[in-house]
Parts: sequence; C-alpha cells; structure tokens
Amino acid sequence: MDVLQRIYEIGIVPVIAIEDAQKAVGLAKALVRGGLPAAEVTFRTAAAEEAIRRIVAEVPEMLVGAGTVLTKEQADRAIAAGVQFIVSPGFNPEITKYVIDKGMLMMPGTATPGEMEQAMAMGLSVVKFFPAEQNGGVAKLKAVAGPYANLRWMPTGGVNEKNLLDYLKFNKIIACGGTWMVKKELIEAENWDEIERLTRQAVQTMFGFKLAHIGINAENEAEAKKAADMFGMMFGFAQKEGGNNYFMGENEVEIMKTPFHGRLGHIAISTNTLPRAVAYFKAKGFSFREETVTDKIAYFTDEIAGFAVHLTQR
Repeated sequence: MDVLQRIYEIGIVPVIAIEDAQKAVGLAKALVRGGLPAAEVTFRTAAAEEAIRRIVAEVPEMLVGAGTVLTKEQADRAIAAGVQFIVSPGFNPEITKYVIDKGMLMMPGTATPGEMEQAMAMGLSVVKFFPAEQNGGVAKLKAVAGPYANLRWMPTGGVNEKNLLDYLKFNKIIACGGTWMVKKELIEAENWDEIERLTRQAVQTMFGFKLAHIGINAENEAEAKKAADMFGMMFGFAQKEGGNNYFMGENEVEIMKTPFHGRLGHIAISTNTLPRAVAYFKAKGFSFREETVTDKIAYFTDEIAGFAVHLTQR
C-alpha cells in the first residue's frame, strides 16, 4: 500500500523521543494494541537509529518513520534502519532534495506559504506543518488552502486530544502528529498499559463512534405505517416518510417499508471519518459488503443478533 495512503488511514502518528532502544519494541506493541500502528521516531536522541531498527525487525505491522532529520548522515542512517518516511522540523531544500533523490517519502516542516511553495516545486504533495498551534493552527491552514488545492498537511506541535478533531475534520489534513499518548515518563517507566489506554482513547476520539439510528424491517408498507403510527402515538415521535422508509423522532428510528439489510433490520453507527474507520476495522480482520461502501456508508459483512450494522459518515 502507498505509504501516504496508510498514513492517512491511521490518522494519528505518535511522535516518539526514546532514550533506550531496548524499550522500543514494547512501546511499538503498545501502540499497535491501542490502534495506532505508526510512529515517527525522532533523531533527537542517540537511541533513535537502533530503536527504528528493532521496531522494523520485531513489529512488522508498524509503519515507522524518522523525525527531526537535519543532516544527510541522519537521513542515510534512518533509511538504512528501514524507515518508510522521513520528516524534518523545517524546510531545508538541500536535505529535502537529498531524501527525495534517495527515493524515500519526505515530509519537510513548513510554516509559511513560501516554504510550502518551495516544497511543491520539488514535487511534494504533503508537508509537515510545524509547530502547528504556534503558527496559527487549522485556521491558518484553511486560510492558505485555497491557492494550494493539491497540497495536504501533517500538523505537529500543540496537537492534542482536545483539538485533534479540529484538524482531522479538515479534508486537507492527511494525519496529525502528536506526543500525548507517548509521554517521556511513561516510556521510561515502561508503562505500556497506560500508553495503550491513551492510544486507544486517541483512536476513539478520532472516530467518535455513536449510535445514529436503528432500522426495523417491516413486512410491507402497511406494516411499516402501522409501526410508525405506533411510535408516534406512544412517544410523540415526529414522522417523516421517505421513498422506502419512515424516519421517526430526530431520525433515531427508521422503519423500512420492505425488508432491507439484516434479518431483523440494521443499526447505524456514525463516525467522524468513515474512510479511516473502514481501514481501521479491516486491519482488525472485519470485512465489509464492498457493494455498499461509499463515501457516506459502509455495511459490515456479518450481522449482530440478526441486525446488519453499518458505519455512516457524520
């Protein structure tokens, strides 16, 4: 799979500064268990190269990149260790071109339109935006996005669980880099359980799964109308008729005029980011009815207790 596509699907790239390479594999496995099989290992520490090498060798499902790459020598060491992408904090044309010429995915740090244009002139379609919050955050990216229709960003710096969705809801964001789930003290203490919990929490924040509505299969239109009237009479739910259904209340209940997906009906779960959610579940071994998958909806192959289940874009 294309590395940029995989970064997009994962959505959050933990940024790791690790002092002891022996802790790298335990950390990587905790991130994978938590639902984020990716890491940007920064060259701020002497252990970075060996940490990358160990993760690549022992946690093959992990997408590993190198961050804070400032020199050609660091780039060479990162590539030799097995990284799949390289990130720098700023835009250095010489280093950027060097990494590109090596055939490696490069995401240089940018903060201004001028730097972004220089990166685009080198053929890049994705750049890092750093430090994101200190440089105006998602509001700045939205302001400059108009002239740069083909450019996407990976914001890093000041991104956390509170502002994560502000970034990811903007369709020009390929992913966000963050450190809040890989805090230094947790790594030093080898507190993998807490890192896994924080990672899982970040994933749930990104997806924001919520019950959208429950669909009930009626045998025919008359039975559907009867059920809809009953919901209205009992609970005062407003009734809205569609071509093949009735929606009740604020669309919490859907009554199908003829049997639809699912033996008994269907359950809709909404999410902030449908494409990423589909990729996430596929990585966990779930499958989808591919004929149903669009940019707004995706039905799982298997039913739950007689109900088909589908994701829907919020």
